[in-house]
Amino acid sequence: QVQLVESGGGLVQPGGSLRLSCAASGSIFSINVLAWYRQAPGNQREFVARIINGGSTTYRDSVKGRFTISRDNAKNTVYLQMNSLRPEDTAVYCCYAETRQSSRSALFSSWGQGTQVTVSS
Repeated sequence: QVQLVESGGGLVQPGGSLRLSCAASGSIFSINVLAWYRQAPGNQREFVARIINGGSTTYRDSVKGRFTISRDNAKNTVYLQMNSLRPEDTAVYCCYAETRQSSRSALFSSWGQGTQVTVSS
């Protein structure tokens, strides 16, 4: 079992910044992928950003240049620095992790409960 716990959400004015954190714990030998997704009311969950084991990152087009994903391997934690926030960034942000329990085990996918981000004046 792997647990993901997000923190850092809240209410911010347009143009403001927030930093989300997601700490992974449990049966973890290695973490292959850490990512952030979001879901706004009435919308499907959508990909926001991903960072793989080697450090390579990928972003959805609408957040490029504004959001930065990073990871602390020693703490099994992923961060999402969000700058120049817009009302359309309002959503529940969920953390995703792809892990291995041992060097020979299959990849295991886990989701966090999510943290609310609201961008409003």
